[in-house]
Amino acid sequence: MKILIIGQGYLGSRCHAEWGDSVISNDHIASIDDVLKILNTHEPDVVLNAAGIVGKPNVDWCESHQMETIQGNTILPIIIAEACQKKNIYLLHMGTGCIYYGYAEDKNGWKESDYANPVAVYTRAKYAADLVLATMPNIGIARIRMPIDSIPHPGNLINKLASFSKVIDVVNSVTLVPDMIKVFRALLEQKASGIFHVTNPGALKHKEILELYEELVDQNHHNEWIQEGDLLKQGLVNKKRSNNILQSENLAKFGIAMPEVHESLRVVMSEYARHKTNPAP
Repeated sequence: MKILIIGQGYLGSRCHAEWGDSVISNDHIASIDDVLKILNTHEPDVVLNAAGIVGKPNVDWCESHQMETIQGNTILPIIIAEACQKKNIYLLHMGTGCIYYGYAEDKNGWKESDYANPVAVYTRAKYAADLVLATMPNIGIARIRMPIDSIPHPGNLINKLASFSKVIDVVNSVTLVPDMIKVFRALLEQKASGIFHVTNPGALKHKEILELYEELVDQNHHNEWIQEGDLLKQGLVNKKRSNNILQSENLAKFGIAMPEVHESLRVVMSEYARHKTNPAP
């Protein structure tokens, strides 16, 4: 199976590093013809769209750059999808579970079939793409949340939390990146259509993550714990952040399961500590 990854960002590059039968493209895309050219060049069996706009230094950037955010997170995926439809090539689009704000009435969390309630420009633009792509055949939408990785990176939730002097202790669904890469691979191999919440079963508090970080990585780490509302009050963010718990009903339909979040977190954090101690050259 030849996999074409569109988007040479953090998670696209992580997948490419793990998949020996993948190629990665960071070519500029402004039209369907641009995508068709890339498809004709690489002749993939399946495509992973890992391209998008997340904003720098964070998603607050998207609030003042609406058109760039819409172009990258709504229009671009639709262009890629149309080209894949023309070539009858399966597309797995990487979405976000941050389109849900707050906790569902169902104690197990939001399902893939639940309509979202996005607030920020970033999450509205991502959800707009989901609504369109979910109507098309031969397309999968893999929603991830707050990626936690064994390799240090600015996009890794471990890096983010460890760098903040003030942190809120909220509970969330998260995605352990090594597990995510395996799930993406399984979805691509089965050409699974539909929406998938690619989050590890269970949920984590920020305090649990940092406690394990202090145990395994940096015993001298310290931060101040604040209330969720203080983020806006103290000007630490410009827009309310998404906190939620997701459940995945659809992965099981394809025989795919992810490890429980606490079990996987310790494995990932241990590997993260090793990378911190012995960074790659």
